[in-house]
Amino acid sequence: MKSAVETLSPTRVKIVVEVPFDEMKPMIEAAYRTIGSQIQVPGFRRGKVPSRIIDQRVGRGAVIQEAVNEALPTFFAQAAQAEEVRAIGRPEVDVTAVPLEDGQDLEFSVETDVRPEITLPDLSRITVTVDAAQASDEDIEERLTTLRQRFGTLSGVERAVEDGDFVSIDLGASIGDQEIDSVSGVSYEVGSGTMLEGLDEALLGMSAGDTKDFTAPLAGGDHQGEDAACTVTVASVKVRELPELNDDFAQLASQFDTMDELRADVTAQAEQAKRFEQGLQARDKVLEHLLDTIEIPVPDGIVEDEVNAHLEGEDRLEDDEHRAEVDESTRKALRAQFLLDALVEKLEVEVGQPELIEYLVMSAQQYGMDPNTFAQAVDQQGQIPAMVAEVARRKALAEVLEQATVVDTAGATVDLSALNPATDEVTDVKPEA
Repeated sequence: MKSAVETLSPTRVKIVVEVPFDEMKPMIEAAYRTIGSQIQVPGFRRGKVPSRIIDQRVGRGAVIQEAVNEALPTFFAQAAQAEEVRAIGRPEVDVTAVPLEDGQDLEFSVETDVRPEITLPDLSRITVTVDAAQASDEDIEERLTTLRQRFGTLSGVERAVEDGDFVSIDLGASIGDQEIDSVSGVSYEVGSGTMLEGLDEALLGMSAGDTKDFTAPLAGGDHQGEDAACTVTVASVKVRELPELNDDFAQLASQFDTMDELRADVTAQAEQAKRFEQGLQARDKVLEHLLDTIEIPVPDGIVEDEVNAHLEGEDRLEDDEHRAEVDESTRKALRAQFLLDALVEKLEVEVGQPELIEYLVMSAQQYGMDPNTFAQAVDQQGQIPAMVAEVARRKALAEVLEQATVVDTAGATVDLSALNPATDEVTDVKPEA
């Protein structure tokens, strides 16, 4: 087999392939066997029909078409490997000559999108600036308030409902004469927005025993999104009373004996959280710096396919404004992926089985699935290689962070050695059950 490659653009090439008849012959013979097993000819057992009879019955052209269809992926893959072409997307094949007669060669060309060649800079010369990792008084008080709320108690009050109150309510919804749903004695925190749209506004100003009607779109069920006539009745109004910040509370809520010790521990936790946020900010800024300073072309065909698939799933193919938004985000995501893959190659990143298992477990937790069930679903859908690639990209970016210089807004050098990229939030697509 002979091949030659022509570069059409930084992200697209044309490969011309010539396959000698001798290399095609085994595939033509296989095509005769396949077709021979599918037809019934009087006087011959199925699968034992001679080639000349098959030519008479179905034609030589049908046999060659079968052989060529089977051969094209194999020879294209061989040519791409020989020419060091990293093809992506849907290739466009043009068959220019077929071996209709013995001794004739197969000739075809393939236009395909390819991963762009990326020239990476000296990673050790990258410098980014992040916020200082200092917890404010507000950060500390917010954590203490959250802790107090865990140990708070509810007490009834004789007044109108205010934002943040806890109420016991009866709630019903109907469309026309049909009752859709009703609940009684439900506890609800006013302002949380966790129930029907408009419920918080309806409750404000009501008192125990009051009833009010309002209209709201239903959040689920067969009538999801439809407006329903809703009725809410307040049975009781309560407020959450928070414990005082003293030594007794410290002993109740922690292993510490004094409030000073508890506050010091909460301060340390807040500062640790700030350091973690600082590490995530550094990671994002390093990636942003590389994307801003490196030219990374993106194949238009790949972008168009992904944008169309996205819009089709939302039934918004004709929404030009949204198309422009999706096009922009898709190009940015592809540039980031191409960049990270180039870093994986440059840094020779490898993924071990423990790292993959850790990522699978973390992903399963994100989606509330059993790790074994999640892993089986991912494996059945052939997504394991994609997950290996994602772990490799994360490791590569972590290695870049180790080489880069990170300083805070005060000019102090930031040590990111404690940052573990494997604990970042998972954003991959959930496998179908």
